[in-house]
Amino acid sequence: MIVTALSLVAAFAGGFLLWILFEYLLHRFAMHELHGKGIMSREHLNHHVAAGWTFSSIHLLSWAGMLIVGFVVWMPLGWITVSLPFGITAAVGWSAGYFFYEYQHAQAHLRAPKTSYQRWLRKHHFHHHFGHPMSNHGVTLGVWDRVFGTLEVPDQVRVPRRMAQPWMLDDDGELKAEFTEDYVLVGSTGTSERTAQLDRARAFASIAPDD
Repeated sequence: MIVTALSLVAAFAGGFLLWILFEYLLHRFAMHELHGKGIMSREHLNHHVAAGWTFSSIHLLSWAGMLIVGFVVWMPLGWITVSLPFGITAAVGWSAGYFFYEYQHAQAHLRAPKTSYQRWLRKHHFHHHFGHPMSNHGVTLGVWDRVFGTLEVPDQVRVPRRMAQPWMLDDDGELKAEFTEDYVLVGSTGTSERTAQLDRARAFASIAPDD
C-alpha cells in the first residue's frame, strides 16, 4: 500500500484523538470509579487531597506505560490494518497526545492562564478538583464529558482557601482581581495553614512573574 502524507497526518491525528478518549476513560473509571483501589486510583486521589502538582517517580511509570501501549498495541494494529509507517505514526500521535495532557495538567496547577484555552482548561479542571470529582473527567478537551453526560460548566469555581493554587493568590493570600470572574475562595484556613499558603504564593511569585 502506498503511504501518503495525508494518511500519515490522519494516523497522527487518530493516535492523538485516541489518547483523548483514553484520557477520559482512565480518569473516570480507573482513577475515580475504583475509589482508591489500585495504585492509579490511590495516587490520583492523593493528588486531589494535595490539590497541587509535583513530579514523582509515579510519573516515570506513567510515561513508560503510555509509551509501551502506543508502540506495543497501536503500532502493530496500524501496521496490520494499513502499513508500518501508519502504525508508527499512530503510536507517535498517541504519545504526543499523552505528553500534551501531562504538560497541560501540570501547567494548570503551576501557572496562571495566558490564553483562552488555558483559561477554559483550568476552570474546567478545577471544578472537577474542588467538589465535583465525578464531572469534567476530560482534562485537555471536554468533548467526551459532553458525549457521556459528565460535563458541567459552572459560572464560578468554588475554591477552598487551603487548596487555592499559588498563581491564584496575591501577596495577602486573597484571590487576584483578574481571576474573580472564574473563581471564588470559600472556607477559611488556620493560622499555620494561612502562613504556609502565603509562603507558597510568594515563592511562586518569585519564580513565575506575571510577565
